[in-house]
Amino acid sequence: MINRDDMLAWIYELQNVFQQNKDYLTDLDAAIGDADHGINMERGFNAVTAALEKSAPPDTDGILKTVAMTLIKTVGGASGPLYGTFFLRAAAECSGKDDLATADIVALFRAGLQGIVQRGKAELNDKTMVDALSPALSAMSAACDAGADINAMLNEGAAGARSGMKDTLKMQARKGRASYLGARSIGHQDPGATSSFLLLKAAADMWGRH
Repeated sequence: MINRDDMLAWIYELQNVFQQNKDYLTDLDAAIGDADHGINMERGFNAVTAALEKSAPPDTDGILKTVAMTLIKTVGGASGPLYGTFFLRAAAECSGKDDLATADIVALFRAGLQGIVQRGKAELNDKTMVDALSPALSAMSAACDAGADINAMLNEGAAGARSGMKDTLKMQARKGRASYLGARSIGHQDPGATSSFLLLKAAADMWGRH
């Protein structure tokens, strides 16, 4: 089971992950975007951890709501609204639950992905974060249905996200600034899909001991 403290640990780990990968994500974005994705993600999660250190909500959904609203306020471009929506929908899925079982975690990520799709209007193969999150969710759902524990389920999800991230190399962008490049966007890994993989990987690393 994943509890409030586990959720906080994941969010704090995301701050570390995006700090460590700031230059990597920004370099990916420089090839097909505004060259600011890594900078924005680091700024956003620095603000998130500052907000949580100042006043951490007593429940899981409150933590996720704080993450959502902070990202929306501090992250520029499309990433703030999209990741903000992800965490806002995830918070709603956690409402009233002190502990999250494997099926609850799948539902959390499903709600977050649905929020991103509705907000960004992106589909599979558009070369966006959806291309990492969708195969991750499929892998997690299948693992959950097969009776996997949280560790195995999250590892399957992270593997699915990694595969989806790599698949964006061969895609032509159909959304966002990268779509302006047309065929020239082929051969570049999508930065949003990459940050989504990092998000899943951090959850697997932090919660895998359960």
